[in-house]
Amino acid sequence: MIVKEQLPEPNNPLGIAGIEFIEYATSQPLALGALLEQMGFAATARHRSREVTLYRQGGMNVIVNADPRALPQGEEAAQATVISAIALRVRDADAAYRHAIAMGAWAIQTRAGAMELNIPGVHGAGDSILYFVDRYTDFSIYDVDFKPIVQPPSQPPAVAGLHFFGVVQAIGQGRSAEWVDFYQQLMDFRALPEGRYFGVVQKGTLLESPCHSFYLQLVEPPAGAGGLQWEEQLIRVGLGAPDVLGAVRELQRRGIVFVDRAPTGPSEKGAITQLYRGGVSFELVASHAGERHA
Repeated sequence: MIVKEQLPEPNNPLGIAGIEFIEYATSQPLALGALLEQMGFAATARHRSREVTLYRQGGMNVIVNADPRALPQGEEAAQATVISAIALRVRDADAAYRHAIAMGAWAIQTRAGAMELNIPGVHGAGDSILYFVDRYTDFSIYDVDFKPIVQPPSQPPAVAGLHFFGVVQAIGQGRSAEWVDFYQQLMDFRALPEGRYFGVVQKGTLLESPCHSFYLQLVEPPAGAGGLQWEEQLIRVGLGAPDVLGAVRELQRRGIVFVDRAPTGPSEKGAITQLYRGGVSFELVASHAGERHA
């Protein structure tokens, strides 16, 4: 008789329901904003008191934070833009925060000013933050802290069905087990079986969210990269597309350049953009999740 291993299903203790926003900290907000617009995002609102702009496309929110205090000190010009935060949609933000702290996460200092929302969060990779957001339906966090920009639509349609698929995180050599444990204990992410990948960048460890709607890819430095500067940080956003090659063609028409050499050239599985000014790139991955969650 063959006994199959029964792996426990994630119980999603925080009630995670996807990514609410990705935040970039940058000293080059105009260049990053222009790139986001080429990717199909539109600036829809500006923060009431800070140099922060909200960009939207379909169900995706991207925040561009040009406050000098948001960018890690000592960043070189080539690394003038970093992914500084991921905000997760959760059932109860305060409960999620208290659970994460109880499991050993480090709290962040509040950044809220007068008449601003205090979004709870904990430290993530490098200088990044993991925020917990429970206001994302009829009344959202943007209704308090942001003023709408009049001209663009408040909810620009997604280009070619694009939606958040995940985030790639660089980690230190031999640190995969520690980071897998971090995300599993705090939020019940689960590592996929070894060798299972999506897209064209098939390396590292993939973690699936307990809501099954997005992934984290943990990547250690490549073999023989002793002289390579490799810091633990969030390095790239992955966007799902029902038809990757169709999305590539549409984005190319908008001026986006994709890497065209093997093994990461565009295919039905995925594609990756060139590295843009400030160190920004995007990855496309074949996914129909956006259709299910539309």
